[in-house]
Amino acid sequence: MAPKNEGSAKKVFNKGAWTAEEDRKLAQYIEIHGAKKWKAVATKSGLNRCGKSCRLRWLNYLRPNIKRGNISDEEEDLILRLHKLLGNRWSLIAGRLPGRTDNEIKNYWNSHLSKKINKKEKTTAISTVPKTTPQKTMPIAEAEKEGSKGSGDIEVNFDVDEFFDFSSTGTYGLDWVNKFLELDEEPCLTSKR
Repeated sequence: MAPKNEGSAKKVFNKGAWTAEEDRKLAQYIEIHGAKKWKAVATKSGLNRCGKSCRLRWLNYLRPNIKRGNISDEEEDLILRLHKLLGNRWSLIAGRLPGRTDNEIKNYWNSHLSKKINKKEKTTAISTVPKTTPQKTMPIAEAEKEGSKGSGDIEVNFDVDEFFDFSSTGTYGLDWVNKFLELDEEPCLTSKR
């Protein structure tokens, strides 16, 4: 068995919460040298952190143009509209919200907005069930005979336009979003689908 070379031992980096001193060192180094080559930033700034950790700390917390505080109603409405249009492309959505990071928007979506939409879907589904007709129930064996595999899929009737309220009042500079949404309504595009 060959002896291990002690000179090639991996460097152990700090993990966990950043200190105020580390934040100050990173901000000071980036102010002088710029935000590039994150591996070099990590070593030359005197931090015992990896380059990825330095990059994420700078982009998500220390940049001077980051907007702090709660997300406003206008921003929330914009996130909902853009998510309907773009899906989970958080960096594209963040590009339309000045001062907000993609990580912050993703976290806000997963912790607040997705729950709000799910709650709205459930109330809409419950309100669309007719109350005058009793629901027919059958034993599981009969349901399996009729082709229902018991997958638990529930059909939800959810009117997205009603929930998101795409009225033109208070567009907040969202003309480009409305333009994309109008493309879906053109007859030449809908006939090809």
